Amino acid sequence: MNILVTGANGQLGRHMRLLAPGSAHTWLFTDVEELDITSREAVTEFVKENCVNIIVNCAAYTNVDKAESDEATAMRINGDAVGYIAEALNDAGGTLIHFSTDYVFGGTMYNTPCSEDMEANPTGAYGRTKLAGEKAAERCHHLIFRTSWLYSEYGKNFLLTMLRLTAEKEQLRVVFDQVGTPTYAGDLAKAVFRIIESGEYLKHEGIYNYANEGVCSWYDFTKEIARQAGQTTCKIKPCHSNEYPSPVKRPAYSVLDKTKFKETFQQEIPYWTEALSRCIANIKH
Repeated sequence: MNILVTGANGQLGRHMRLLAPGSAHTWLFTDVEELDITSREAVTEFVKENCVNIIVNCAAYTNVDKAESDEATAMRINGDAVGYIAEALNDAGGTLIHFSTDYVFGGTMYNTPCSEDMEANPTGAYGRTKLAGEKAAERCHHLIFRTSWLYSEYGKNFLLTMLRLTAEKEQLRVVFDQVGTPTYAGDLAKAVFRIIESGEYLKHEGIYNYANEGVCSWYDFTKEIARQAGQTTCKIKPCHSNEYPSPVKRPAYSVLDKTKFKETFQQEIPYWTEALSRCIANIKH
């Protein structure tokens, strides 16, 4: 079986690369240099020429603020391109594994963990384009994994930024009125890898939530990052989100309910502080 990972230089893509050598299948990895997923013709040709059975679509436009002024580009990558992938796989009888976000919520003020059947109501362009991608993925056999606050050892993410800032600054102010769950990309990649290797992807379809267990604010997340990294010189203070003006209103509460994932795939999900410790240990070593 041939498996294509798009966006292979990103956080999830890098972790899928690490897992692939343990697979009995053939894995192909592309980023924008090797495959432009916003070209229907390029996607169709690549799937046909390489007899692709599964596409793990890790490619995405993830600059939440910039998407507000460049929604057209975000939509081409997060929405239109997913449709091209799904169409090519539908013709080939393949499966799309796609990733979405807690940012599809926010317009409706939920105060209990968001399940897959709750109404999506994004507040910004990024969430709208990711929701469009979910709809586009339905054009073929699909599994969509909504996740939240993704971080890893690679690229640009909140963890790496806070590791740097808590080492450089005497004081930081971090918002405490946005609540969700940090998710280690390595854990999400392993969960998807197990589903592919076991063949369970063939038995199931639809949207599943996956984030690490537990709940925190960005302030709590930062405090724990500093504690685990041994950063003691930076004073971290809580603040309100309106103290940091942004072109987009972020979800105030976007905790994801993982019950459906755990019951369907019989996988345990690590608690967020334990996952964070493994990632920080990898960075240190």
